[in-house]
Amino acid sequence: MFGSKIKIDKELLTRATDYAAKSGYSSVEEFISHLIEKEISRQDESLSEDKVKKRLQGLGYLS
Repeated sequence: MFGSKIKIDKELLTRATDYAAKSGYSSVEEFISHLIEKEISRQDESLSEDKVKKRLQGLGYLS
C-alpha cells in the first residue's frame, strides 16, 4: 500500500485480523481498506442527498 502505515491498538488489530480471516478477506489490510471505502461511499451518498434536498428546496418543492 505505497508504504503507508497507521497505528492501531494491538487488541483491535488482533480482533480485526481474526474477523478478516473468518470473513474471507485475504488480509487484514484488505479488510480495513474495504471498511474505509465503504464509509467514504456512505458519506458521499449522504452529501448527494443533501444536495438534492437543497435543490428541491430551491425549486420550492420542499420547505
